[in-house]
Amino acid sequence: MKKATMTAIANYIKNIPELANEYAEIAAELAKGEAKAQANRELYSEAHDVIMAHLTDTPMTVADLVAACGDELPEGMSKSKVQYALLNYWNNEVVKIENAKGANQYKRG
Repeated sequence: MKKATMTAIANYIKNIPELANEYAEIAAELAKGEAKAQANRELYSEAHDVIMAHLTDTPMTVADLVAACGDELPEGMSKSKVQYALLNYWNNEVVKIENAKGANQYKRG
């Protein structure tokens, strides 16, 4: 079920005493999702400065970038999360260089 649907249902049943248990379950599920989202925001925020410090004008693959960062990346920041961040969160700071026969490369924008 989508978050917007769950929020709408929670708002609808919030003041119905007979549905207090159901409201509590939905509210707990929404809170759990928000906690996970906040943890991810913090993870990406911590990783940003580390990654940008190692990203230069010389193009490199995500694997090379992660290797260059080494142990400086926060725990849980996988190679796939670095690539997602480069493409979706920090795309205005990064230039993506398409490579038809291999891994794409990235450099400072």
